[in-house]
This record gives sequence, C-alpha cells and structure tokens, in this order.
Amino acid sequence: MHPSLLAKSLSLTVVLMGFAAGCSTTPKPELTSEQIMEEGFKGKTSLAARLSENMGTQADKMRMVYLTQQLALNQPPKGDLASWTEKTTALTLAAVALEKGSPDALVSWKAAADCKKCHTAHKPD
Repeated sequence: MHPSLLAKSLSLTVVLMGFAAGCSTTPKPELTSEQIMEEGFKGKTSLAARLSENMGTQADKMRMVYLTQQLALNQPPKGDLASWTEKTTALTLAAVALEKGSPDALVSWKAAADCKKCHTAHKPD
C-alpha cells in the first residue's frame, strides 16, 4: 500500500472508531442502512457488484466511498458495535482503495464486501 494511502486509511480508521465510540462530535448519517443497501448493494447489477467485477466508473467508486462512510455512521441494527465498526471500516477502506486505484484494491474490496459475513452478524431477523 502506498504510504500516503496508508496514512489516510489509518486516519479514516481512527475517525470512524471515534464516531462509533460515541464521541460528542459524531455526525448524524444522511442515509439509513436500508437506503445504503438499496442504492449500493442490492442485486446482481448493484454498484457493489459492478465494482466487484471491476466494471465501475470513477464516479461509481466515489459514490461507494460515500455510501460506506454513511454506513459506518449508522448504528448496527443487530449485534455489537465493535463488530459493526470493524466491518464498516474495512468496507470503507476497501472502497477508498478502489477509488485511489491501489494495486490490491479489488481483492480487498471483494473480501470486505462479503454480504453474508455482515448480514449474519448485523441484519435483523
């Protein structure tokens, strides 16, 4: 990973963890988890699916960064906050790597965008 990308990734991780920990300056999400799933992750032709097939545009990648950041600002519908923070941070970092064109970004994205792993821990029954 490029040193400046690593520094940005670490900064983002610290910020997201602070937000998730409930610091007083936590911004409110503009989108709900349901809205994010509908826009970015639902279906075989979704934004996430296109990115996984390396078919997303730069605008798609930028939108996914925004969506994953918004997801991280939401509270987990089920399960613990630590797990939610870990998963949403990994997803955001992978989206940022895609946007920046990092060498291993696609591999990271596919691992982080594993729907079942997150849904098992956090999707309500």
